Amino acid sequence: MSENQNEPREYDAVLGGQNSIPINAAVLGGLPGVKSRLASPIVEVRIAALSEALKYGEAGLDLIIQALHDESMQVKFAVYSLLKDRNEKKIRRRLQNYLAIFEFDVITVDAEGKENSRIKSFAHYFPEDLGNGVVLEMVYIPGGTFMMGSPATESGRSETESPQHQVTVPAFYAGKYPITQAQYEVVMGNNPSEFMGEKLPVENVSWNEAVEFCRQLSEKTGKIYRLLSEAEWEYACRAGTTTPFYFGETTTTDLVNYHAYHPYGAAPGGLYRGKTMDVGSFEPNAFGLYDMHGEVWEWCSDKRHHNYDGAPTNGSSWESETTYDIRVLRGGSWNYYAVHCRAASRKSYSAGFALSYSNCGFRVAVALAVPSSLSSL
Repeated sequence: MSENQNEPREYDAVLGGQNSIPINAAVLGGLPGVKSRLASPIVEVRIAALSEALKYGEAGLDLIIQALHDESMQVKFAVYSLLKDRNEKKIRRRLQNYLAIFEFDVITVDAEGKENSRIKSFAHYFPEDLGNGVVLEMVYIPGGTFMMGSPATESGRSETESPQHQVTVPAFYAGKYPITQAQYEVVMGNNPSEFMGEKLPVENVSWNEAVEFCRQLSEKTGKIYRLLSEAEWEYACRAGTTTPFYFGETTTTDLVNYHAYHPYGAAPGGLYRGKTMDVGSFEPNAFGLYDMHGEVWEWCSDKRHHNYDGAPTNGSSWESETTYDIRVLRGGSWNYYAVHCRAASRKSYSAGFALSYSNCGFRVAVALAVPSSLSSL
């Protein structure tokens, strides 16, 4: 390679204007430049070129779809992140050929809990085979920034949900459902639940037991499984929404399993079931996650803090010392009122004990090799 710093280099031609351009550098613009950068040996360059391709209409879209052939899983994730909100059949078909995806309906309701919109959506996931025919489905959660906590105007809020603050959460994978009894038993060899059923969420689980499950699951699979941080949980629950529930300003027992005698807002009372339900019995949020509201309280990794003063803003678990080992729970449960099932609602309990009345379960998270450049897509 030449020692002359002003002589054009292959890297200059590939990056095409992302860095300062040396004299006489060969920079390609337009669609030919995008094609050139998509052929780069550098993964980050190829990912950046995908975003630029969106500017060129159908021709650029064809280039993005062709990138599904890329040998890099990181590039395939970038394609997915760019196309996940597109509804064209050809796009879904091509994505499904190269990435495992599932389809679902995303619904919203009005102030009285009546459905007012329903759209088709899809999400990427990977299946984790736990043995004995038991599979754990992990859904890709794209990174992003959101406002954590509740506004002062939200009905039923607590001061523990203050102050609202901006948090940036890196991409990760979250369990499609709370951990089921079948999944818990195949990993741990026991089932502590009161309501018995393979597809029911495991309950009567302490934080320590949930962490031990993650440890044994990690040992079994070779991946690092863990509980969601509190910020990850709320970000994943909201899935881009800012309302008390991901369905809208309220919810109903047609959408969430909670204590129906005390609805939220102008919603009707509905059916009180008095027990847990099979996971996936209700509609998911826009990320494709089920049962984030109601069903069972879900353990998070964080220690309890009275409010969000001094909370991390990067999505990490808040582990600073508090007096006792008390951990956070989110989401509400089958025998708690709807107000406790809001996205911002918080509860806490001693790490060594399971919350009474079959209320307490959990879901898991895992981080794979997803580049930071995907977090903003």
